[in-house]
Amino acid sequence: MEKLRIFEVNHPGSPVSSSCDHATIAHHLHPLGIRFEQWSANQAIRAGDSQEAAIAAYQADIDRLIAEAGYQAVDVVSLTADHPQKDAFRQKFLAEHTHSEDEVRFFVDGQGLFSLHLGDRVYEVLCEKGDLIGVPAHTPHWFDMGPNPNFVAIRLFNNPEGWVANFTGSEIAQSFSRLDN
Repeated sequence: MEKLRIFEVNHPGSPVSSSCDHATIAHHLHPLGIRFEQWSANQAIRAGDSQEAAIAAYQADIDRLIAEAGYQAVDVVSLTADHPQKDAFRQKFLAEHTHSEDEVRFFVDGQGLFSLHLGDRVYEVLCEKGDLIGVPAHTPHWFDMGPNPNFVAIRLFNNPEGWVANFTGSEIAQSFSRLDN
């Protein structure tokens, strides 16, 4: 179940707000420029299906976002607990970073925890199957796939080169929750 927890930066153990209701989560995130939507497939997608099948199942929503925001590239990333580089990938994404473009992820399957550092607050957004999150360019954040990742996500990019991170050097991410799956 998707979940939003909001923390003051100086109190990482005590959320000031928490919700598992999609509409409430979207209501909190929208004024911050964070897109949060739920999508449904026009056909069933299973683990191991091709990238083309995953994209085809959500083509109408993908086309809508491309038209709205001018995204230039779409791909599918899939990571499982038996991936030999899972620990290195997890550590890389756990460091606070920004991007010069939006970071848009739709969870076809599985889950991931996005933590957004906005001013004096951290917004932890647990995304699960059916959830799309759009983090605006230059927003400090980090991502946790958990110690045993199991997710498939469609990614949309403004930059055809794909994912490029600018690490902030901040230690803030070490003080906040991790995804235990």
